[in-house]
Amino acid sequence: MPSDVSAVQGPRLTFPGLREVYRAYARAAGELPGLPGALQAEVWTSAQLGALESAAPHAEGRRAAVGDLIATLRDAGTPGARTFLRALAAIGPTGARRAAGRAAGELAAQPEPEWAGSLGTVTPGLAWLIQEGPLDGDRLVCEFRYEGGTGLHALAVRLSYGDTPTEIVIVGDVPGMMAAARKAMQAELCVVQPYDAAAVGPRLRAALYGAETYPEDCYPALALARHRASLLPGG
Repeated sequence: MPSDVSAVQGPRLTFPGLREVYRAYARAAGELPGLPGALQAEVWTSAQLGALESAAPHAEGRRAAVGDLIATLRDAGTPGARTFLRALAAIGPTGARRAAGRAAGELAAQPEPEWAGSLGTVTPGLAWLIQEGPLDGDRLVCEFRYEGGTGLHALAVRLSYGDTPTEIVIVGDVPGMMAAARKAMQAELCVVQPYDAAAVGPRLRAALYGAETYPEDCYPALALARHRASLLPGG
């Protein structure tokens, strides 16, 4: 029988009572390498982080939970765990990215999908303001592409009065979304106009970091939205 209890239980955690929860995340990561591309992996990772953040009582608890998750993934040592760590290093909470990157490096012997190097490597494009009525607030839509101009997608955030996020969506079909918006504009159901690139970044960053809690439906895309907002110009 091993004399080191930690060798049986796994890494030392801040919240050992959640060990099985973290291990469930590590097992679920097995599906990551089979996803078709970096965007799908980032959306998946953001949803896991959103579940952790929505369940944590405060910012310190959220930071500790992400640290525990990183330790558990490193201990799992699977291809999925390595890919999850790579995604965390790319779009995870700023304070956890370095630790996630180091942990992924320790699993370098594990294979990874061909798109792993594209995680988080996007460039902002056009920004749009869509207004559907005085009671619906503003919807800010920011386009992004991966290196080489591929993988067009958009971050769409609906802000209510006081710039509180009420909806956060990652849009894969940007041309389809904009065509629908312009059709609605022709029917006088909304207004669509370009938005100042220097203004959209500060506004979104203030909205996505400024609250202690968010509407439940915002959490799945929150981490990815924060990453994309951090790349926008201004302030």
